[in-house]
Amino acid sequence: MALTDISIISVPVSDSGRAKAFYCEVLGFKIVRDNPMGPDRQWVELSATGQAPTITLVTWFESMKPGSQQGLVIISDDIDADRQRLYDAGLAISEIDNQPFGRFATFKDPDGNGWVVQGPPLE
Repeated sequence: MALTDISIISVPVSDSGRAKAFYCEVLGFKIVRDNPMGPDRQWVELSATGQAPTITLVTWFESMKPGSQQGLVIISDDIDADRQRLYDAGLAISEIDNQPFGRFATFKDPDGNGWVVQGPPLE
């Protein structure tokens, strides 16, 4: 048996409903699953593309404090348009940084989890 892929990444949040609204309404993520998981928990699984890998918005890991996940990367085919769309939606997103390996902009979700939008390098 061999390990083959990453399936789900846990993103620690303080309120899964508020986080779900941000990820879906601002970022445009799609709901993969949204099911009760006991009396005070909700399984909220989202995807940027509708396919794996997905993220799950977790509130139940004591060792994962809301906002403690940093450096998650979302790939963009058109970083200029995506950055502008996110900025226009009210997201505090950095200017695009041009590096030899690619172009990127950073932002934080409402809990402070850090994200990077990465696009290809300028030609």
